[in-house]
Amino acid sequence: MNNIISSLMPEQVKIVEVGPRDGLQNETKPICANDKITLIEKLADAGVSYIESGSFVSPKWVPQMATSAEVFAKLNRKNNVTYAALTPNMQGFESAIEANVNEVAIFGAASESFSQKNINCSIEESLERFNPIMDAAKQANVKVRGYVSCVLGCPYEGDIAPEDVAKVAKKLYEMGCYEISLGDTIGVGTPAKVIQMIQAVNAHVPINKLAVHFHDTYGQALTNIYAALQLGIKVVDSAIAGLGGCPYAKGASGNVATEDVVYMLNGLGIKTNIDFTKLLEAGWYISEKLEKAPISKVSNAYLANRSSQY
Repeated sequence: MNNIISSLMPEQVKIVEVGPRDGLQNETKPICANDKITLIEKLADAGVSYIESGSFVSPKWVPQMATSAEVFAKLNRKNNVTYAALTPNMQGFESAIEANVNEVAIFGAASESFSQKNINCSIEESLERFNPIMDAAKQANVKVRGYVSCVLGCPYEGDIAPEDVAKVAKKLYEMGCYEISLGDTIGVGTPAKVIQMIQAVNAHVPINKLAVHFHDTYGQALTNIYAALQLGIKVVDSAIAGLGGCPYAKGASGNVATEDVVYMLNGLGIKTNIDFTKLLEAGWYISEKLEKAPISKVSNAYLANRSSQY
């Protein structure tokens, strides 16, 4: 099979599980710390090696993340799993270090309008604000991951030029982010645009320092991930059960479901070291807590098959 797909296609892919943070923060039903901990531990038990487990932000703005310190304090951690947190400012970074996180993440937008409307400053100013975090992280020997949002489209500006994405990614990389995750925040991307965007970024940042974070708002996430894999991308962000809708499109799905991504990777013969059955069970667990069906076609298909056997 390998001879009919790109020679750059990786043999192994790392899944960055963002469900407990990026997923849950967009869910309206509150989830308590203990249920988040159970979810994270189930994901780790399934073999997920990187879990974004919380965010140190103002609970006023993101109430779902108010329990992040408690989650990190009570987690039964595995040595081979990275438990990361989003830290938008210095105060958040200090709280994250206090909580003994393994890694932190910062973010910038490729859209000037998105940056202004979300954090009331320019892209340039938003990145400058992260300089103290980068310095402190270096001192603390903590790795920093960078996110770029709106890489394939913006809810305010529409299409985003690949060169604009490349500029932000390059700055984050030069600041010291060891990996840059390219996020299609509103899920409008298509494979041709994904290829153009990644090639533009790759002119400034090595391909092995890039990850993709695609939303499934328009049903394009898996095909976009496939396009990225063909360029040699080896890290994919996804959310268990497809947690977190798209805040810019009412009722639309947001993060691509981890179950769907792993099912596709398994079909391509690409290793993830994830136990698929345990992964499905983790998704069913949190979906039950949220009192809704998983936003994962694969998960729902397995659930239907399982139900029909009884």
